[in-house]
Amino acid sequence: MPTYNEAENLPSMVRRLRAAVPAAEILIVDDASPDGTGELADRMAADDGSVHVLHRPGKDGLGAAYVAGFGWARENGFDVAVEMDADGSHAPEELHRLLEAARHADVVLGSRWVRGARVVNWPWHRLLLSRVGNLYTRAALGMPVSDATGGFRVYRLAALKKLDLGSVASQGYSFQVELAWRAHQAGLQVVEVPITFAERERGASKMSPTIIGEAFWRVTQWGVHDRRMAVRRALHGTPGGQVRWP
Repeated sequence: MPTYNEAENLPSMVRRLRAAVPAAEILIVDDASPDGTGELADRMAADDGSVHVLHRPGKDGLGAAYVAGFGWARENGFDVAVEMDADGSHAPEELHRLLEAARHADVVLGSRWVRGARVVNWPWHRLLLSRVGNLYTRAALGMPVSDATGGFRVYRLAALKKLDLGSVASQGYSFQVELAWRAHQAGLQVVEVPITFAERERGASKMSPTIIGEAFWRVTQWGVHDRRMAVRRALHGTPGGQVRWP
């Protein structure tokens, strides 16, 4: 659970998660939040042995925070890692359905854009941005995923090893797209589970034009790379099963 200035939301999210999935271990990855989120997380960890905190020296992006969290999960012997926002947009009460799906899949995406999903209290421009962005991603990458930008996910650690996380430079929503795309490219089993996504009630969104621009640029870049590789395979052939990241 990556955090930056989420002191208003973190306590309730942790309480709900502990109640919904008591067996879960919670890792809070804080990027030196100036509002004291990191110190609050430390106090919560001191009171609950199932809560852990990873402090990073500064705001270095969502992607880097998740990669650090995955590394912590691997070092501590976990088999499954969950991505989840701390702002209340992802309902901890739905996590058990994603974990159940992970029994038979490598990657489980909590999806806002499949049958049975709901989006609550999002302004029209955010709805439009998400829908258009995901449609563009699907078309550009040829990836059969309805919601490639969502941040409520389950990964098997064995699957993450196949995705070469050390070479991932994306941040923001493009990080989520890149991991879904790499999983698809690697032939992993990716499934989507409908969720209810709710707009945050407290605090400020981290969305910015820079994050949006990066996502569209990188998706275009990856799409061009895929087409070049397809032409190369058609002309010269490549060894079966070989995956090349741009």
